[in-house]
Amino acid sequence: MKFGILKERKNPPDRRVVFSPGAVVQLKELYPDVLVKIESSDIRVFTDEQYTNVGIEISDDISDCDVLFGVKEVPVENLIADKSYVFFSHTIKKQPYNRQLLQAILEKNIDLYDHETIVDANNFRLIGFGRYAGIMGAYNTIRGFGLKDALFHLPKAETFSGKEELINHLQRLVFPPLKIVITGVGKVAGGIKEVLDAMKIKEVSVEQYLIVKYEQPVYTQIDVLDYNKRIDEKVLDNDDFYQNPGDYISNFERFTKVSDIVITGHFHANNSPNILTNEMLQSKDCKIKVVGDISCDINGPIACTLRPTTIAEPFYGYLPSEHKEVDTFHPTAITIMAVDNLPCELPKDASEGFGEMFMEYVIPAFFNNDKDGVLARAKMTEKGKLTPRFSYLQDYVDGN
Repeated sequence: MKFGILKERKNPPDRRVVFSPGAVVQLKELYPDVLVKIESSDIRVFTDEQYTNVGIEISDDISDCDVLFGVKEVPVENLIADKSYVFFSHTIKKQPYNRQLLQAILEKNIDLYDHETIVDANNFRLIGFGRYAGIMGAYNTIRGFGLKDALFHLPKAETFSGKEELINHLQRLVFPPLKIVITGVGKVAGGIKEVLDAMKIKEVSVEQYLIVKYEQPVYTQIDVLDYNKRIDEKVLDNDDFYQNPGDYISNFERFTKVSDIVITGHFHANNSPNILTNEMLQSKDCKIKVVGDISCDINGPIACTLRPTTIAEPFYGYLPSEHKEVDTFHPTAITIMAVDNLPCELPKDASEGFGEMFMEYVIPAFFNNDKDGVLARAKMTEKGKLTPRFSYLQDYVDGN
């Protein structure tokens, strides 16, 4: 079997990679018969020379490889027919901007495995950049808060050598009493929590957060039943919410009345209630100054997320009264951070962490006949057709 590591071609440039040089060495040690070829790249966080120094082949042509690994979407014109690809396609939510990509994958008879669809038997994701999205989302949100109120001035994270230097900068800050709410309990939220804990910001229960006035900064982490309630007022469990989201409405407004900062780490299904609505943001009781929307679903559950932002320009101002974008630090605006490629700011750390997960959970399936069904569950397309698990995308492919 021959693996190829793709050059990232999406713009803005993404410096991450699935396998670092060290991960490729480990791969070849574990599976001596595997061949690996790296597509030459001048933007990857690891240079071509770093791969050749450990005996890995660099080439401008990887069309002889069986399985091609990338991070972001492969441009349609660069897809090679009749190959297997593994990358984030951003199509499983029927994203309109990538319909043409999925159509081309089917036309070219490509077997697609999406990183986002690599799950265990209980449908829990096995790999992702979520932790680093959370870390960077927390950093940028705190940076935005400091700039908004002219309290402190943090440098852009891309200037740091890695996560430790970033944390060191945060630990030097002195905060006024404020309240931060984190939505979600997965890997993204875990990354946010990791940063706040390293800063020694105190975690409190939801009940305390909502009613107690503190003399120090605090945060709380909330799950779906903390910010959604059944319309009939019954109190059930998380499974009921996941199975019957239409029976729920958001009650996140109780957090908007006491929170200075909101950082999102939730997963939001298409048919779930919107979380932070424009009505909540317009309320005279709303105290929110900064929203860090790591989930970054445009015109979705977080009403103030009007567009994605970039690493170069991570913030914009949102004026609730007119539901529109204004100057970033407009005096009555909420500052929004909605960078949609956050892990790119720590490409080395993020790539190494991703590669470790990939080696543990995915690579063995290529060599053990996929005994745990990891690849079978992840495969979106096969022989020019959607697999049964992803047949729900047919109307999307057809343009309906």
